Amino acid sequence: VQLVESGGGSVQTGGSLRLSCVVSKSAYRWYTLGWFRQALGKERDWVACIYTDSMTSVEDSVKGRFTISQDNAKNTLHLQMNSLQPEDTAMYYCAAAAPVWPCQRGIYNYWGQGTQVTVSS
Repeated sequence: VQLVESGGGSVQTGGSLRLSCVVSKSAYRWYTLGWFRQALGKERDWVACIYTDSMTSVEDSVKGRFTISQDNAKNTLHLQMNSLQPEDTAMYYCAAAAPVWPCQRGIYNYWGQGTQVTVSS
């Protein structure tokens, strides 16, 4: 399983970014997919995940600001991030787990290389 993230960058408070994760075609439809983030000096935290097109879950601190979605035609997972805050600054990772619901309980064994998001005040 290969996962390649993109879309990170530097924005000011209140700005938006859209992260993308291209998943190897053979794995895309068979795995639960998720986004995680790790701030400097902190543990990696779960952000959002998707089990099927209609079954998603988002961590409470980003609910209403972040949206997870997938583009099946392009084997791509997205994370739309709006109203970004400095505390959202982190390396964001895409990951895959064996199919599971609730998806945040999955054992994510496959990881991308990460994409950096920096939010300045």
